[in-house]
Amino acid sequence: MATAAAASASEAEAEPKAGPKAEGEEAEAKEARTRRKVLSRAVAAATYKTVGPEWDQQEEGVSESDGDEEYAMASSAESSPGEYEWEYDEEEKNQLEIERLEEQLSINVYDYNCHVDLIRLLRLEGELTKVRMARQKMSEIFPLTEELWLEWLHDEISMALDGLDREHVYDLFEKAVKDYICPNIWLEYGQYSVGGIGQKGGLEKVRSVFERALSSVGLHMTKGLAIWEAYREFESAIVEAARPIAGFLSPFDREQTFDSQLEKVHSLFRRQLAIPLYDMEATFAEYEEWSEDPIPESVIQNYNKALQQLEKYKPYEETLLQAEAPRLAEYQAYIDFEMKIGDPARIQLIFERALVENCLVPDLWIRYSQYLDRQLKVKDLVLSVHSRAVRNCPWTVALWSRYLLAMERHGVDHRVISVTFEKALSAGFIQATDYVEIWQAYLDYLRRRVDFKQDSSKELEELRSAFARALEYLKQEVEERFSESGDPSCLIMQNWARIEARLCNNMQKARELWDSIMTKGNAKYANMWLEYYNLERAHGDTQHCRKALHRAVQCTSDYPEHVCEVLLTMERTEGGDLGALPLAWGTLEDWDIAVQKTETRLARVNEQRIKAAEKEAALAQQEEEKVEQRKRARAEKKALKKKKKTRGSDKSKADEDDEKEWGDDEEEQPSKRRRVENSVPPTGEAELGPEADPGLSGSSDPAAAEPPSEQKEQRAAARRRDVPRVLHDSSKDGVTVFVSNLPYGLQEPAATLRPLFEACGDVVEVRPIYSNRGDFRGYCYVEFKEEAVALRALELDRQTVEGRPMFVSPCVDKSKNPDFKVFRYSTALEKHKLFVSGLPFSCTKEELEEICKAHGTVKDIRLVTNRAGKPKGLAYVEYENESQASQAVLKMDGMTIKENVIKVAISNPPQRKAPEKPEARKAPGGAMVPRQIYGARGKGRTQLSLLPRALQRPSATAAQAENGPAPPPAATEVPKMSNADFAKLLLRK
Repeated sequence: MATAAAASASEAEAEPKAGPKAEGEEAEAKEARTRRKVLSRAVAAATYKTVGPEWDQQEEGVSESDGDEEYAMASSAESSPGEYEWEYDEEEKNQLEIERLEEQLSINVYDYNCHVDLIRLLRLEGELTKVRMARQKMSEIFPLTEELWLEWLHDEISMALDGLDREHVYDLFEKAVKDYICPNIWLEYGQYSVGGIGQKGGLEKVRSVFERALSSVGLHMTKGLAIWEAYREFESAIVEAARPIAGFLSPFDREQTFDSQLEKVHSLFRRQLAIPLYDMEATFAEYEEWSEDPIPESVIQNYNKALQQLEKYKPYEETLLQAEAPRLAEYQAYIDFEMKIGDPARIQLIFERALVENCLVPDLWIRYSQYLDRQLKVKDLVLSVHSRAVRNCPWTVALWSRYLLAMERHGVDHRVISVTFEKALSAGFIQATDYVEIWQAYLDYLRRRVDFKQDSSKELEELRSAFARALEYLKQEVEERFSESGDPSCLIMQNWARIEARLCNNMQKARELWDSIMTKGNAKYANMWLEYYNLERAHGDTQHCRKALHRAVQCTSDYPEHVCEVLLTMERTEGGDLGALPLAWGTLEDWDIAVQKTETRLARVNEQRIKAAEKEAALAQQEEEKVEQRKRARAEKKALKKKKKTRGSDKSKADEDDEKEWGDDEEEQPSKRRRVENSVPPTGEAELGPEADPGLSGSSDPAAAEPPSEQKEQRAAARRRDVPRVLHDSSKDGVTVFVSNLPYGLQEPAATLRPLFEACGDVVEVRPIYSNRGDFRGYCYVEFKEEAVALRALELDRQTVEGRPMFVSPCVDKSKNPDFKVFRYSTALEKHKLFVSGLPFSCTKEELEEICKAHGTVKDIRLVTNRAGKPKGLAYVEYENESQASQAVLKMDGMTIKENVIKVAISNPPQRKAPEKPEARKAPGGAMVPRQIYGARGKGRTQLSLLPRALQRPSATAAQAENGPAPPPAATEVPKMSNADFAKLLLRK
């Protein structure tokens, strides 16, 4: 929601050693000179206040406002967007766009991109007051990126005229450094505070800002160096400004002023050299040159120790420099390394660095806040991190729950916690169960505030009213949005009932709550009744225990036997000696009633189960009868075919032709043959080829098929002779892709596909696959020269070829890799992706994108189609983050598009059951017999044996298995037969 611009939340970390690019050297040098000039002049005023009136600041022409004016000029020149000459129509266009954006924000204040666009346009139009208001509103809802803060700060600095404006800028800097860890903002803060050094307390302000900057980013190995150098440059400038008059001071004044200032610079050098930072060698050399005295041995030892530490950190830093943002995995490894070392300051820093680029990763915020809660336990730091976490990922209920716990743990005022909880309710969670979780966290907090020793208190009444409000909220708000309350087991009501029974001794209220729970569809579950029974048993009386179990016996449908057993056990062993009210033991009458109820109920359950089994058996029998009918129908068709079949050639020729055809078919890959509609086989094959079976081709009337002409026979025979036999070389799978789902009527497939794949690289060969009759089978192999080209060719998957999506997949032998999956889309929960159903078939990708982009940045849209490329009315829409996706669900679900009401939900495909792997099973004799293995398409609708009846002989093992254990199998092997052998046997029959 909040921070859609996660990618722009940080700039890529750059190695300080690398020099600036050629085109930026002059600008950076000019900026550095300007800042040094500002620094030296502003420091002069501080020197005057430090060393006394002997220093004549007027000789240098320094005034209190010089630093402000020159820094403002530098900042203005740095941030000015330039002067543009807008024509009237362009200005009018901008005004209309501003009005549109303001209206959009009035509807949805959580539209991040809309805020950014509005600020940009207002800034171009020069509406400074409106820009300030727009930025203020955005900063209240979202944490701003470093780029947005610097732009805002530069604009405010350029407009600052007096001390009040300077205080306003200081306040902005304080807000800016709290959103993310930004070394550049801290550097700007320190430089700007130098400009106010002439004001009261200005020197202390500068030092305070720099010290806080060092605490925040001073350990940053790649960017902390700039803060150290700026601070040292400031203190050194004071020393150099005071040096000319140091000789005129008394020893006491010199020690109090000049010598103490000199010691500050020494201290900064020593502190910096004790920390592992990039370019430490240059800093050490600078210290040697600057210091008039030899460097102490302790400083050298700390410096060498820091160098050793730097070598340990360098691999992680270099990995970050080489990786591309957001570098989450690299940061996780760095965090693990720091956690092992255990330095709290460095652990905090690496977490902050990681969050700059991964501010939308809830798990990272959870890990960071958990570390602070358990290790540091500093109130201000802990609460600040929790607050930032929920601002960045407001859709994550775990962050809100942890925030409430942290506020309670550190004694935050109750009103503040209540306001935070209300913000959580309006955060827009993605699932109904999230609302149940946040309500439970808040109700637990309210329960811990109650002193249950008192019969009545304000806190207790607040707790009860909160329980009632929670139930009403789930019923109205949540159920209306998600079509479910998110609490099917009524956990909130169960907790309320336990509190009333155990802590308030109000069993009457607890029983009312349990009555409501049972009326919400839970009466059929045995565990719910047993939960209620245990509550009555602990805090109620025998009468209500017995009553609860009697009702459970009548209503339970999942485990009635268990409930009956509990009832009989209670009457047998415990009777009436339950709860706070001692009663007499259960009587014989109670026992008889319990036995009668349980027997009646169990008899009814058994009767229902018998009926269900009979119904299932009847359905199975009906299915078997349908199978037998289909078998008889096929047998009749075959008999009819035999009667009307004409014998066109002698038997020997048929054997020869059939042997040839079966042999060819055996070598064809893949082995399955596709039946071509409206195609007539040539004469002679009608008797031999299985494709001529009218029962298989869909024609039941043999007379309807006219014999082909001689010319057609000759063409078909010639085409069959010309078809090349394609044998795939599995050793070239790495440089080959498999192309499928091509149109069967594709003319010249090789010539059509070659230009498409040559765009990826050099193509060695395109091998289309044909049937025995020369018909294109809709798939082919494409071989390339290099494996990298084959990988690029996979990007052509789903490209349309003559109106049909082409499937391009790696060439993998599935017999060797049975678990290989070609499906390349995620089947898990993706909170940033939406599943849209009910779309009109005429809806295009562009039309859907136009609708979706109003609710956030759309990264990708995929319209689901069938194998023929026809739309199915489904689509997947991927947003930049979870926040935008959740907002889109709220706005788009139930929307009407071209008279179709669409449904929109977070993408969470149902889990498919994994196919059971064939396992070995034991035969009656104890031998392991493998289960039947079905093909890739599963078990067929009919299980007809393809083995000729002449070969079907009962085995000795099967015969003896009926009467006793089977003997060990014989060692003899049945000789293997080819397809041609089977064909001869069929024809001789």
